[in-house]
Amino acid sequence: MSTAETLVFDDAAALVAAAAERFAATVRRAQDERGVAAVALTGGSNGIALLRALVDAPIDWSRVEIYWGDERFVPEGDLERNAGQAREALLDRVPVDPARVHPMAASGGAFGDDITAAAADYRRVLGDTVFDVHLLGMGGEGHVNSLFPHTAATAENAEPVLAVTDSPKPPPQRITLTFPVINRSREVWLLVSGAEKAEAVAAAHTGADRADWPCAGAHGTESTLWFLDASAASRLP
Repeated sequence: MSTAETLVFDDAAALVAAAAERFAATVRRAQDERGVAAVALTGGSNGIALLRALVDAPIDWSRVEIYWGDERFVPEGDLERNAGQAREALLDRVPVDPARVHPMAASGGAFGDDITAAAADYRRVLGDTVFDVHLLGMGGEGHVNSLFPHTAATAENAEPVLAVTDSPKPPPQRITLTFPVINRSREVWLLVSGAEKAEAVAAAHTGADRADWPCAGAHGTESTLWFLDASAASRLP
């Protein structure tokens, strides 16, 4: 039976510290049970701050399979790429197994500018992976990964990975995991701070339609955790 938990902290720093401690414990438990833990990383201020907080965490990084929930389809060296930010914050500073790190393709790389082929390749790489933890940030309009309100990607119920060519938030071209992948994850964590997110947080907690507020559609098979600062939680009952 899946559970839902909402944790509220004074500020984003406290939110990140608590999430880091729990992330380490969850990964260790998954490794104890299955040998290897699989995680989906996210970008954004809280997502990258969490990675920085994990540098000294007691985790066997050689037994962690690392994926991303979404990525900007821009050149490899672009500072906006989630994978590059994750490497700087964490992955270049811990003993990960390079074969277990699975970034999404960059434009101009193996698939050139063919974002559809790049998304199809990530579908192959992902296979039937079930994440022990799928980390999610959230936008003020409730988007998670690159799943924005009233878009085809948000409505998708079959394909696990899609190319997004008209993202309302720049850059327009992105690759994203979809709800079929998010919702088969054992645990889904949403890391959310800021008063501008409060309306979306409240909508998700009161059963909103994911078409209107995509964050409302994100659930883990075992647990769904909201890590909120006081401002993001300010409109909860």
